[in-house]
Amino acid sequence: MRDARDGIIGYLLIGTDNTARKQAEEALRENYALLRTIHLHSIVSVTDQAGRIVDANEGFCKISGYSRDELLGQTHRIVNSGVQDRAFWTDMWQSITAGQPWRGEICNRTKEGALYWVDSIIAPFMAEDGHTRRYISVRTDITARKQAEEALLKAGALQNAIFNSANFSSIATDAKGVIQIFNVGAEQMLGYTADEVMNKITPADISDPQEVIARAEALSVELGTPIAPGFEALVFKASRGIEDIYELTYIRKDGSRFPAVVSVTALRDAQNAIIGYLLIATDNTARKQAEEARARFFALSRDLFCTIGFDGYFKDLNPAWEKTLGYTRAELLAVPFIEFIHTDDRQATAGEAEKISGGNTLIAFENRYRCKDGSYRTFLWSATPDIGNQLMFGAARDVTEAKQAEEALLKAGALQNAIFNSANFSSIATDAKGVIQIFNVGAERMLGYTADEVMNKITPADISDPQEVIVRAEALSVELGTPIAPGFEALVFKASRGIEDIYELTYIRKDGSRFPAVVSVTALRDVNDAIIGYLLIGTDNTARKQAEEALLKAGALQNAIFNSANFSSIATDAKGVIQIFNVGAERMLGYTADEVMNKITPADISDPQEVIVRAEALSVELGTPIAPGFEALVFKASRGIEDIYELTYIRKDGSRFPAVVSVTALRDAQGGIIGYLLIGTDNTARKQIEAEQLQLGQRLRDHQFYTRSLFEANIDALMTTDPSGIITDINKPMEALTGCTRDELIGAPFKNYFTDPDRAEAGIKLVLSKKKVTNYELTARDREGKETVVSYNATTFYDRDRRLQGVFAAARDITDRKRVDEKLKLYSDKLERSNRELQDFAQVASHDLQEPLRKILSFGDRLKTKAGESLDQDSQDYLQRMTNAAARMQTLITDLMAFSRVETKGQPFIPVDLGVIAREVSADLEARIEQTGGRVEIGELPTLDADPMQMRQLLQNLIGNSLKYFRAGVPPAVRVYSQRLDARGSESMDESALARQPWQIFVVDNGIGFDEKYLDRIFTVFQRLHKKGEYEGTGVGLAICRKIVDRHSGMITARSSPSQGATFVVTLPVIQPKEVEVL
Repeated sequence: MRDARDGIIGYLLIGTDNTARKQAEEALRENYALLRTIHLHSIVSVTDQAGRIVDANEGFCKISGYSRDELLGQTHRIVNSGVQDRAFWTDMWQSITAGQPWRGEICNRTKEGALYWVDSIIAPFMAEDGHTRRYISVRTDITARKQAEEALLKAGALQNAIFNSANFSSIATDAKGVIQIFNVGAEQMLGYTADEVMNKITPADISDPQEVIARAEALSVELGTPIAPGFEALVFKASRGIEDIYELTYIRKDGSRFPAVVSVTALRDAQNAIIGYLLIATDNTARKQAEEARARFFALSRDLFCTIGFDGYFKDLNPAWEKTLGYTRAELLAVPFIEFIHTDDRQATAGEAEKISGGNTLIAFENRYRCKDGSYRTFLWSATPDIGNQLMFGAARDVTEAKQAEEALLKAGALQNAIFNSANFSSIATDAKGVIQIFNVGAERMLGYTADEVMNKITPADISDPQEVIVRAEALSVELGTPIAPGFEALVFKASRGIEDIYELTYIRKDGSRFPAVVSVTALRDVNDAIIGYLLIGTDNTARKQAEEALLKAGALQNAIFNSANFSSIATDAKGVIQIFNVGAERMLGYTADEVMNKITPADISDPQEVIVRAEALSVELGTPIAPGFEALVFKASRGIEDIYELTYIRKDGSRFPAVVSVTALRDAQGGIIGYLLIGTDNTARKQIEAEQLQLGQRLRDHQFYTRSLFEANIDALMTTDPSGIITDINKPMEALTGCTRDELIGAPFKNYFTDPDRAEAGIKLVLSKKKVTNYELTARDREGKETVVSYNATTFYDRDRRLQGVFAAARDITDRKRVDEKLKLYSDKLERSNRELQDFAQVASHDLQEPLRKILSFGDRLKTKAGESLDQDSQDYLQRMTNAAARMQTLITDLMAFSRVETKGQPFIPVDLGVIAREVSADLEARIEQTGGRVEIGELPTLDADPMQMRQLLQNLIGNSLKYFRAGVPPAVRVYSQRLDARGSESMDESALARQPWQIFVVDNGIGFDEKYLDRIFTVFQRLHKKGEYEGTGVGLAICRKIVDRHSGMITARSSPSQGATFVVTLPVIQPKEVEVL
């Protein structure tokens, strides 16, 4: 650096070793810890096809308040808040049952009843047969963001902007409610002009009258005082000093309606008396459009926006955080934000956060955040509190490059000259129209042009990537809301409006090659502040990491350096006494400037042993005795020798930290030394990066070993191929399957090891087209000729850029399974033959047994008719017993045949209306109902897939039993009705899922009942719980019921106690499952 007479007064060398960061970035790309991080820091659950929870992580338990055991087996209705309507859940179920992932925001309820919001992603997990086996839900807590959005409705700071906005209806009234002010937003929303309503009507006259009445009634109950419908109902809370925001339907002049969110404030005079009311409203459409616009700005902004809870955790972040720091959103939300801040800045940051939580607004506060690669970025903060919601809203600007670029120099002109003439910076100055006027040596070196080739000939846009210029113009047009033409205007538009502008752009050299540059643009102005040109200072990415960005005004740079928290800048006089001690030095060392300025030297805050060692080493190196103390720290710089060294600084509290110190001698116009500038940086981060680099390397090696171990430990034969089917990797079971070594297999065609090579090759092509294949059968043949039937499951795999790499396949030996399948088919055929023979036997037996019984009954009846009167009493009794026994035997045979026909004579399943059948059965039993004086009530019954004849038999047996087993003196009362199985929470199901829920049919009576310890016995053939003569029957009816229910894939049970009646419960599916074919 040179003074006005071109004398050297110092040198500026800024360098950082970029190797560690590059290695860390490369390693992080392959970091496998993402899934574990999601599981640890997100809310994760897994459900089965019926929606029952089969797994829940700690995050789910923590936010819901339920233990894992309480959640397992439940559906998500356990946390359903009722906020979302049926259409919301229908949309979700339609997506995931169709195999598509679904994302949305859900309001849930904790075990204690509190509401919380989550951003939920639900994805189906498909089984090998292509059907959904599980649903996996990963959720993020967005409660804080939702609360922040609600808080915006109450923000008093927005009142003035709202009142003058066309997006808000602002209506001010007098104390009686008569409208006095009707802003442009109200005119646009409601269609009235101000003159049509002012001093004429109240807001109640443009509100839905029914809603006003309902609001008056609700407030009367809530506040315990009668409130008249009308304007009073709209402002009553506000008149009592109660915050009031509510929804109301406004009616436009043309009669149309729209929903509005209304905020009411009482207007008071100096004596606090109410002089009127202000009603500010928005329609829902405008609010959503505003939210979408905010979301776009939030997502696209290069600045870092966030919401932080008073509990110290981030609640919401825009994408700039992930891009700037390298962490995922989940990683940033998972731990307190203070964990990401440089240890030296944490105390100051905590103090500022405490001030914000106390209600103070933060402006221009700086601290350093740690990136995922171990480097640090400096952020300039502004923040404001939301005390009610326990939140802080913050906006941070990344000023790292500016901080790294700044170096304290006492001579502003010297720094400017050094920068502009530096070969490390491309400095291009243009006139107001963009034509290049100055093209420095750095620009010549970087871009390959000489100054003469470009000056007064082209603009910087002509050496920039044209597509990027177009994209920048489009982005700025959206960001700033004004059309910006592609070209030079797009490069300087922000600077021309006085907006700080640093951006990335691809420059094109004279030889056509390209390089990425970071460009800082400054508008050059005359004494009247009119723009006379622009200065574009650029660095390529490497230079940007190694050196400061050039700033036009050295005074601004000097001020920035000395206020930087990233650098300890200490300026001394010629004797070493400290004259300047910047904010970075204060924060790093713990002293205030007043405690050190004009009092001590930098040697007094350095490790004394290291100062002694440095003095001895320099004495030997330079061949001159150097005293320990300040002289040892600046001796080289005083001789004009570049000097950067490591030294341990000692803080005020006695703690120590490693620093890298750059020393520059400050000289006057005659070259005399007037002092020294020592710029130090905390070297802790670099040492941490080195340690992290070692850890990352070990983790990468561990991951590779882990992956290989999983590959080799699998019992299936695994392999990978390239897209053409050439084997690229295999495991030990694959060697065993083929009888070939690893070296023999790798590089060979996959199809060569199967009995049908064409089918094997077709399998590879099928995977490439379908992305996934399951249960693809092939027969492998090893080198000895042994054949093995295998089932292949395969999928494609890709590199990190989603380029196809090949096919991953797993082969499972299914030889044993095939043998079992063949045996099962033999047993099935044998069983079918046996059943047919049994049916034939039953029919023959029934016929052969029925014939003699009919003869006995027939001849017994004839005997009684012809000779009954001539028989003595004993003979008549014998005859009666014989005919009764034969009749019972006939009934038993008939019931047994009915029992056997349930399976063998069943009809195909068709939709059956059980209500119709139940009413027909009741009509068939009318004689018994009249005989017993009983009644049968038939409720709503469903339509199911069923055998209509067997459903009639089922209901006839159950209702008939209820009419038969009644208590003496108590007429039987039978009630038949139905309900969905576990219908609780059905409001959250979509219609298709609800339609698949099984039905329960209840048959309830007031009869004799039974002891439930005999429950299993009553459904067994010939089992009765009463004496033979007490009630008619054979004990087969309920056994037939159970067999019918079993055939319909259902269940039957009963609840009862003696003399208390009985309830029979039949559970049946709506749709019968398909017959399973034995393969």
